[in-house]
Amino acid sequence: MKSDIILAGVGGQGILSIATILGAAALDEDLNLKQAEVHGMSQRGGDVQSNLRISSNPIASDLIPLGGADLIVSLEPMEALRYLPYLSADGWVVTNTTPFDNIADYPEMDAVMAELNALPNVVAFDMDAVAKEVAGPRAANMVLLGACAPFVEGLEKSKIEDGIRKVFGRKGEAMVESNLKAFRAGWERAAKK
Repeated sequence: MKSDIILAGVGGQGILSIATILGAAALDEDLNLKQAEVHGMSQRGGDVQSNLRISSNPIASDLIPLGGADLIVSLEPMEALRYLPYLSADGWVVTNTTPFDNIADYPEMDAVMAELNALPNVVAFDMDAVAKEVAGPRAANMVLLGACAPFVEGLEKSKIEDGIRKVFGRKGEAMVESNLKAFRAGWERAAKK
């Protein structure tokens, strides 16, 4: 089994937390793991991207080749589009539809959504709204994690939930439960697609 995942977003959105949680779950399953991160100008506003490779076999490189990603996961719709050349023919895109409008020439959302909706395998919804409804505005990354989790080969839902417990456990039970609630809301939303 293998899952090659590109995680993308903007600095401060929690993309690297998703990578940490998936990595913890993979290690608990005794899977091989490689990760590479690009932070750019990530201090609140710049792009952040991570290559996360999980496999039952040894992994030679931490970088995903063009056309090799099984999954593009993004908290920002334009960032999802940026990495489409890496998506495999049967790969999935899971993205938030709420833009992080941080540049002067941000494209029209209708055009961004038309390009996303033209893809054969896409899960796209307003993860910010779901997060606010179930856990709070800072939990959009956990909604995204839940929405992408069904497409990550080799990782059971319960193992990812254990990863959430490990990563957020030091912040207290209330924080763990809030993040689990957001994760489950994202999972349920993706299951309806």
